Amino acid sequence: MKAFEIFSWQPAGWPEPHPAVIVSSPARVANKPEVEVLMCSSQKAGRAAAPGELILDSADGLDWATICKCDLIQNVKKTDLKNRRGEVSAARRPLMIRTVIAAHGWGEVLSS
Repeated sequence: MKAFEIFSWQPAGWPEPHPAVIVSSPARVANKPEVEVLMCSSQKAGRAAAPGELILDSADGLDWATICKCDLIQNVKKTDLKNRRGEVSAARRPLMIRTVIAAHGWGEVLSS
């Protein structure tokens, strides 16, 4: 298990699992029982990504174009992540990082 890998996660009360991208540091993944993830839609993307979102697809190991919500980081027990589904492509990782930073307004903090 490592950053940018995509697993299935089914939050309590949700009818089906969703792709979840690990965004925790390597130290957290190796040493802590919980990791941080970005949730993705379980449905095929029927629209372009909105601000704070990113489209992942077969280049990332998913079956179809999927919206990944970069504006909310979830805390998840590693034991709740099931079935490795893929990994965010190396080419798309910088865009994911920039999207997370922009979605949280952290770019403004970094530039001040």
